[in-house]
Amino acid sequence: MSIPATMRALRQTSLDGPAGLRLVTDAPVPAPGPGEVLVRVTAAGVNYADISQSRGTYADGPRPPYLAGIEAAGEVVALGEGATGPQPGAHVVGVAITGGAFAEYAALPAAGAVPVPAGWADEQALGLVVNWPTALAALRPLGGVTAGQTVLIHAAAGGTGEAAVRMAKHYGATVIAAASPGKHEAVRALGADHVVDSRGAGIAAEVLRLTGGAGADLVLESAGGAAFGASLAAAKRVTGRVVVYGLPGGEAAVSNWDLVYKHQVQVIGLNIGVLIRAAPHVFGEVMAEMSALLAAGVLGPGRPTAHELAEGPRALAELEARATAGKLALLP
Repeated sequence: MSIPATMRALRQTSLDGPAGLRLVTDAPVPAPGPGEVLVRVTAAGVNYADISQSRGTYADGPRPPYLAGIEAAGEVVALGEGATGPQPGAHVVGVAITGGAFAEYAALPAAGAVPVPAGWADEQALGLVVNWPTALAALRPLGGVTAGQTVLIHAAAGGTGEAAVRMAKHYGATVIAAASPGKHEAVRALGADHVVDSRGAGIAAEVLRLTGGAGADLVLESAGGAAFGASLAAAKRVTGRVVVYGLPGGEAAVSNWDLVYKHQVQVIGLNIGVLIRAAPHVFGEVMAEMSALLAAGVLGPGRPTAHELAEGPRALAELEARATAGKLALLP
């Protein structure tokens, strides 16, 4: 396959969020570095990490100007030095945390490039290396969910939340899903036992009511802001776990005084990129279990809402405004 010298891409030009994205037509096609593969991108996933990077709030994130997007799926067209695994012609999905996925070509770490399951379109595999592993890691190795426990899942209508609801039900948990009112029916269709208003002030009180005053055994906290305090208040005393993996609502503080005298719960931080690097054996267990969930039909081909690459700024702005449901994809 002939690889062009330049390509269309979305460039982040400032730290003004999605408004700082610009479509360019002359971005250099990257050369795959050592241990990387070059992918002709057919679909790119949109994630909250993209928004955090565009605002400059993602720790150690790229600084403008940079090509945006961390998640890409497509066809391998070239290998960097020492790259093993997927060969040219293979279709994969992977993550490049420094960006470059919102483009016609992207370089991805070969070791983390996962084959697109047989029979799936590339865009249907978006989520396979970001949303789904995050949900599974939060539920199982970190959250320790077991049958009969109660799980509160924030942002239940999002890409990660949807997967978390399906998985938690598979493991026999009672699911309390938090979502905005317009998304309640969609979340119920995923199998949630109860749905609460994510924008209301009474989430903790409602969870306590639904659990007979005991609280949730596990909270998947990806909302941030005021919802963080509600998550701590909604968790069961002493044995309750709160796994924190997102903060679109802003930062929130918890002190040692809070944990001793107010919220006697277990708070666990999750960043899937750090998990991959610092605990590869745990990530390996997560991916092995996810393969079993795929084989069992618990998880199946995704159905992302697709936008043309030029519509990327609007798609990210809608995600930031929590006006979307499910996974979003950009099509170069």
